[in-house]
Amino acid sequence: MAVSTGVWVATLVVLIAVLAVDLLIIGRRPHEPSVKESSIWVSIYIALALIFGVGLWVTSGGTVAGEFYAGWLTEYSLSVDNLFVFVIIMSRFAVPRKFQQEVLLIGIILALVMRGGFIAAGAALISQFAWVFYIFGAFLIYTAINLARDGEMVPEDYKENIVIRYARRALRVSNDYGNGRFTTVNGAGRRMFTPLLIVMIAIGTTDLIFALDSIPAIFGITDEPYLVFTANVFALMGLRQLYFLLGGLLERLVYLSMGLSVILGFIGVKLVLEALADNNLPFINGGEHVGWAPHIPIWLSLTVIIGTLTIATVASLVKSSRDAKRELVGAAAAAGSGAPPPSASSGGGRRQATRERDPMGRR
Repeated sequence: MAVSTGVWVATLVVLIAVLAVDLLIIGRRPHEPSVKESSIWVSIYIALALIFGVGLWVTSGGTVAGEFYAGWLTEYSLSVDNLFVFVIIMSRFAVPRKFQQEVLLIGIILALVMRGGFIAAGAALISQFAWVFYIFGAFLIYTAINLARDGEMVPEDYKENIVIRYARRALRVSNDYGNGRFTTVNGAGRRMFTPLLIVMIAIGTTDLIFALDSIPAIFGITDEPYLVFTANVFALMGLRQLYFLLGGLLERLVYLSMGLSVILGFIGVKLVLEALADNNLPFINGGEHVGWAPHIPIWLSLTVIIGTLTIATVASLVKSSRDAKRELVGAAAAAGSGAPPPSASSGGGRRQATRERDPMGRR
């Protein structure tokens, strides 16, 4: 697939325009979006991704379109798991709901910029060293095993990374969010940053850490940088609205991580097989290509991804529904006997800390 400079420029211009509209809407009226508003925006972004794929089909063929759809679905499903971290961060820093939109959008913009650098570096490595697929594949298989064993990508107790800890020490940060801006003036007339800046850094850097899984995963589907970039863009663009739309539904997706482990493991195996087919390492098969390594077509990859996500989602909702009914029955029985009701399930180990904190995360 040959992508001209003009196509790249046009894509970036459209992306910047969409982000500018988002910033304008949020800047004029900070608020917590309703379910209806979030549903409309999520539907728009999904429709745009589907239309973009159709455009690729018309201009470049079904294989390219299939690679985009498979990459987009993979990145989108991994991004949904990011939302668990966002929920924890917002809770830890006690961010008012009406200010969360702006923090999410700025954090996502930072993530897009940083992922762009990751994609460029990954594409350069792959073009020069085919054996990088061995590393990507092994890393994804390792991640899939850990994910299947632990049952979740997100730790129960969110820990701040080194960038956030440094920002706390280096910047003067106030104890309240003020009017929702990134800076404020205290009673002594000194200008200080609000906790929104720390939260934005937390969102952006945490999403970058998740890119360590998602970027190798999508390179296992396509090695075309344009498809990798646009799939990431469409996966992240609607993430802010999806955060408000899903809400409590996140706690019900108890098998999502298990489904993601299957997808990451499948793509990891696919990468290793492709590396074997193109092998030039002297200590593997004498530096010759491994002829028995099968090629996994894109239609099979797309089928595995869609099928796994569907099964994981349906199984999660069924289990959550059964658990909710069981809790209701237990609560009713406890009420009849005068015993305290059983504690509510937290959805497959994704418990969130409920300790009271101030906006800067102190106890």
